[in-house]
Amino acid sequence: MAETSTDSFGRPTLYSAEMVAKAKEYIDGGWKDTEDVMPSHIGMRKYIGVSSSTLYLWGQNHPDFSDILKECKEAQESVLLNNGLLGGFNSNITKLALGKHGYHDKSDSNVNANVNANVEWVVDATGNDSPTSSDTEET
Repeated sequence: MAETSTDSFGRPTLYSAEMVAKAKEYIDGGWKDTEDVMPSHIGMRKYIGVSSSTLYLWGQNHPDFSDILKECKEAQESVLLNNGLLGGFNSNITKLALGKHGYHDKSDSNVNANVNANVEWVVDATGNDSPTSSDTEET
């Protein structure tokens, strides 16, 4: 049953229990019956017949639909990992797509490392003070 609420300037929403069920159906394998090679938000929006902006608006306004969008992303990650490992997908495309899920093929390096050397000022035998580092070896 579709909600009949409207925004003060908009038309009635298409959000309904049927739309939620259809979105869940897509995640649960309905995407395999389409041209999609993996589940995606774009594929879901085509499957249920709404625009991308509507899909994301529902995610913002309906916690249950927000969960569905998260499930779709997790299903996509799973398909990418499995097909990437089994050689079903092109490795470069898999790497690129998994980057959107937080995966990286390089280790992070801290370019702005905080180097903290213990420097003490000492007075040498001639009376001149000069810095010496306790972290370096004297020769």
